[in-house]
Amino acid sequence: MHDIRAIRENPDAFDHALQRRGLSPLAAELIALDDARKAATSAAQGNQERRNGLAKEIGAAKKARDEARAAELMAEVARLKDEGPALEAAQAQAAKVLDDRLAAIPNRPNPDVPEGADEHGNVEYRRFDVARPRLEAGAQHFEIGEASGLMDFEAASRMSGARFVVLKGQLARLERALGQFMLDLHTGEHGYTEVAPPILVRDEAMFGTAQLPKFRDDQFRIDQKRPPWYDVTRYQAHPELARDYNEVLRLGFVGGDAGPVLLRLKKVLSPSEYEEIERSLFGGSHWLIPTAEVPLTNLVRESILAEDELPLRFTALTPCFRAEAGSAGRDTRGMLRQHQFNKVELVSITAPERSAEEHERMLTCAETVLKKLDLAYRVMTLCAGDMGFASQKTYDIEVWMPGQGTFREISSCSVCGDFQARRMNARYRPKAAKGAQFVHTLNGSGIAVGRALIAVMENYQNPDGSVTVPSALAPYMGGVQRIEGRPS
Repeated sequence: MHDIRAIRENPDAFDHALQRRGLSPLAAELIALDDARKAATSAAQGNQERRNGLAKEIGAAKKARDEARAAELMAEVARLKDEGPALEAAQAQAAKVLDDRLAAIPNRPNPDVPEGADEHGNVEYRRFDVARPRLEAGAQHFEIGEASGLMDFEAASRMSGARFVVLKGQLARLERALGQFMLDLHTGEHGYTEVAPPILVRDEAMFGTAQLPKFRDDQFRIDQKRPPWYDVTRYQAHPELARDYNEVLRLGFVGGDAGPVLLRLKKVLSPSEYEEIERSLFGGSHWLIPTAEVPLTNLVRESILAEDELPLRFTALTPCFRAEAGSAGRDTRGMLRQHQFNKVELVSITAPERSAEEHERMLTCAETVLKKLDLAYRVMTLCAGDMGFASQKTYDIEVWMPGQGTFREISSCSVCGDFQARRMNARYRPKAAKGAQFVHTLNGSGIAVGRALIAVMENYQNPDGSVTVPSALAPYMGGVQRIEGRPS
């Protein structure tokens, strides 16, 4: 979320930052929306101030026994009171229009972020090559997994559809070992606090980390529908509204098409009333988390921290769920792009002056996972046009995949500045300054467990179809040193 005051102070810098992301200038539009908000606020406040002033004049008129004057003033108060709700609604609407527009604009890239429109503008930052001979080519992970009988996409498809997988036996254990290894590393050596968060969150949490509203289609929403007899008493005096309202609820509950009835209601209700009607179709809506970044970052929402508490560092191993909207035809074979996958997430909450340092630290923590697994990788600094919506600067770690003969992303570490903090109202109180300031937030994969499994399978594959277990995972595998393939 952007600060409209900062945009007003330096509109050219704001537009230049957006231009780096491939967007048109927006400062003038946003300032005009803010002007409209201020005008609506001034009108509503002026109405209330005039009513307060008139109340005193009425009292004076009555004290002077000037009933005619008192009646005249009371009539004006009544008129102003009638105008009040419309002015307040206009004020709220103007504020909402501005907030919605600001919420749809991506974060500004840091000055040191490379220029570029897409992944072709990304710049290599550093790389790590294994000491052992690196496998340059080989079978892909799904070929190894299916041949061993321990990776079953068909069974998953029969249950859940495309982009799911069933892991069995020692391959399932290897995935579990990877997750436990990463958690132990980050908590034991890197100072992160392990968290077991909810994997269902509300709209506010998804908005806070900027998954909503822009990326609604990329998420999985879980709705709890109310029974059809639920009603709101305010509509009992309006039989037609009550009938349509209950029909919407009935259709929503049994799965019918409530669209035509909703359209009728939309024509006669105010925007806020209609929004309430839409929401009342459901007892509550939750979202399956696309990453543990959402609950971990929202741990500090609507709070004011002491400076001594910072930095906060959290980690969690959770299932993650992504609709993969717009990815048709991409990575359709195997586990690279799944609707459900496991990931170890890293989140840091810092003071602004420490966030750049914390970003480098987080990157090093994620890299350590791959170094201990002895997997070759490179770190890429993403260009302005390829960064995520909430990011100021992002490093992608790409691991070598011999089955594909290329590097593939396995971790993304981003610093978001105060962009998410403003959406969550997460602040801290500096010792040397008056008043609370917004914290800076950072997030990174530490790392994606499914992709780590793929990398281990492809880099540690043997000619007989077996997979050697990396030495770092030995304590988690109960003495299993090799996952055997089926005899040829």
